[in-house]
Amino acid sequence: MQWGSSAFVLAVVFFSTHASADPVQKSEDIVKFFTGAADLGKSRGICVGTEEECKSKTKAKDAPAEKSSLDMLINFGLDSAELDTTARAELDEFAKALKDSRLSTFNFVVEGYTDATGTVHYNEGLSQRRAQSVAAFLTASGIEAARINAIGMGEKNPRSPNPYDPLNRRVEMRIKTQ
Repeated sequence: MQWGSSAFVLAVVFFSTHASADPVQKSEDIVKFFTGAADLGKSRGICVGTEEECKSKTKAKDAPAEKSSLDMLINFGLDSAELDTTARAELDEFAKALKDSRLSTFNFVVEGYTDATGTVHYNEGLSQRRAQSVAAFLTASGIEAARINAIGMGEKNPRSPNPYDPLNRRVEMRIKTQ
């Protein structure tokens, strides 16, 4: 997969504890996140004016952007791809969002990740199983399998500089743009 081929990340972060089964994000929030961020990249253009005018326009465009990811906290056991009650509640909200008419034309890539615990080969398999577990839940919830592409990324692209941090054990869902 090319990194430029997907946009708008939904990161599902796996923690070892999460007490409640109430979803962190509601389906409407998820729909608004994906539909509200219609800009799929920086625009390009020519500025006509003085150098100072063009720089001021660029600064306005480069102002802090809206969030580029939406996190959902999910309880996932260490070295596991099984979804617990909390994970199911979170993903149920995501499935509801995908059924919404505003997202019904979008396809998603589900990327599974691990921390650095275990061998590279083992982690690649575990990350694939995590992504497939999420994809299987979504298809069982009525989302067409053709809309979901599950891939394992192993230890790549850690969210935390500490390679063993539980934040690195996650699944990210991206709108597939190609």
